[in-house]
Amino acid sequence: MITRARQLSLRLASPPVFTRAAFVTSRANEQALALIEAWPAWPGGALALVGPEGAGKTHLATLWAGKAGAAHFEAGVSTDGRPLLVEHADEIGDEALFHLINRAPTDGGLLLTARTRPSSWPAALPDLRSRLNALTVAEIGEPDDALMIAVLEALFREKHIRAAPDLYEFLLRRMERSVTAARTLVARLDEAAAEQGRPVNRLLAREVLEETADLFED
Repeated sequence: MITRARQLSLRLASPPVFTRAAFVTSRANEQALALIEAWPAWPGGALALVGPEGAGKTHLATLWAGKAGAAHFEAGVSTDGRPLLVEHADEIGDEALFHLINRAPTDGGLLLTARTRPSSWPAALPDLRSRLNALTVAEIGEPDDALMIAVLEALFREKHIRAAPDLYEFLLRRMERSVTAARTLVARLDEAAAEQGRPVNRLLAREVLEETADLFED
């Protein structure tokens, strides 16, 4: 089994690159990308970006924040009328969220991210509920095969790894379906191949998958 020290190095090494060129598109996310890129022509100045963990919400939100010059939401901190990014928007208070949505048209834009659609977010204020129900939603679906293969290919290219052709299907049947998991897995494959002087193939992948299984149990 890998040591805790190695697990820690995997969690801290190789931070993700949130550039437009690094964003891999597929049927699972192409509509969400189109809506993000439609800013500032969002109805009411606001957009909700939703999807499962590890599907690419942070990547898209970071792209938009850079393009819009947006601030990140912090409770009680003024944004000086700038566009605003609110991650985990379903976890902030009713009054704060109601205020932010109302200000969106004059502040230049409001991007709200969460795992679920706004219609399911808790809202005790009737006026907030109506606004949440009216939000335009950009939804990212579960990563499909095309997206995961493209992500793996891009990550292998970054590491200058020539993966065996049959490796992709092997990994897809066994790995967690998320961009985060793919990034960690490719980093570990690269490390193991360098340490052991071995090619990146199904045999090495099987060993690495067994060793890294507990990295995603948190």
